[in-house]
Amino acid sequence: MGHERNHGGDHCPTRLLNSFRHRVAGPLLPVLVLLVIMLVGLFGDAGMIWLPMLSAGPALAATTNGPRGVLCVGLLAAVVGATLGARVGAPGREVAAVLAALVAVTLASGLASALRRRRERVLADVRSVAEAAQHALLRPVPATVGPFEVAVRYSAAAAEARIGGDLYALVPTPYGVRLIVGDVRGKGLPAVGTAALVLGVFREAAYDEPDLLAVVDRIERSLARNLGTDDFVTAVVAGYPRSGELEMVNCGHAPPLLVGARRSVVAVEPTQPAPPLGLRALTDQTPSLQVLPFADGDQLLLYTDGVIEARDRDREFYPLVEGLEHHLCDDPARTVGAIHDELLEHVGGRLHDDAALLLIRKPAVAATSIPQPALPDQLLGDQAA
Repeated sequence: MGHERNHGGDHCPTRLLNSFRHRVAGPLLPVLVLLVIMLVGLFGDAGMIWLPMLSAGPALAATTNGPRGVLCVGLLAAVVGATLGARVGAPGREVAAVLAALVAVTLASGLASALRRRRERVLADVRSVAEAAQHALLRPVPATVGPFEVAVRYSAAAAEARIGGDLYALVPTPYGVRLIVGDVRGKGLPAVGTAALVLGVFREAAYDEPDLLAVVDRIERSLARNLGTDDFVTAVVAGYPRSGELEMVNCGHAPPLLVGARRSVVAVEPTQPAPPLGLRALTDQTPSLQVLPFADGDQLLLYTDGVIEARDRDREFYPLVEGLEHHLCDDPARTVGAIHDELLEHVGGRLHDDAALLLIRKPAVAATSIPQPALPDQLLGDQAA
């Protein structure tokens, strides 16, 4: 997901209901199937017609129970089959054939259940590794970093993935808070590896290099040594070196959205086009440094292509500017959360590309009243009194 989880009690009843269905209703379903077949056989006067259906019990149990549960359901099915066969006076050969089929289905279902349990354990291990990789690669961002209030939402396109090809980081340095939001070309493990490379170089260079362009150069040199000819990374690197100023370097990335004090949303287009990171050797263009005013109350939203390229059923793109204007407030977490929820609703609940949102806000400094020193005449008057 998103990385920033949804908290609150609204989803607790749903989670409890799903847990009940998985732990109780699922294992009991094969027993209910056998009970229905037994009742039909007892009161339907259908003879041996329904007995072969008893094999549905252990087969269904393999999807929800362990091997022991499957064997218990199979044993129950055999007892029901033998009882019904004896009640209707079925020939011994037919009852034996039904019971043999039940034994075969039960053994095959038990094996399938054991294999399913093994796959579930492997998947759980993979998920735990992905969770650890997420925290190592995309470290959780606190609500406050330096002078900024910060909120992040990240959703990987893969249904079971925790990380993907989008990247972000925000770190305090001796040269002010610095941040990066980027998008790696491609998907899968190669994209994750490239994202890890970029973030590692950025975190080191952001702390070492006084010049923001030097940070970008360090990332460019590292990618030039390690990427293939067709690989690249679009990114925006920004810094807050001094009060009221925001530095920005855009390397082929979508323009960030700057929100002024009057709640006006403006796309920050680069003054000089620059190629994505990793492609500088193929062009004579170089990144340029933009300096923007960033006063108290201003906000900056950085995002990846997965946000603005998300389409609905009518193939319409998600209108990010309108979404930001509609959900904008003084709480970055609420703003980003509302945009993220609206984005998922726009695409019908499932993104087809990784999507990242990072919003920073410079809160206004509350004015404090400083007591004025008393004048000598006032002091003398107080003493006389």
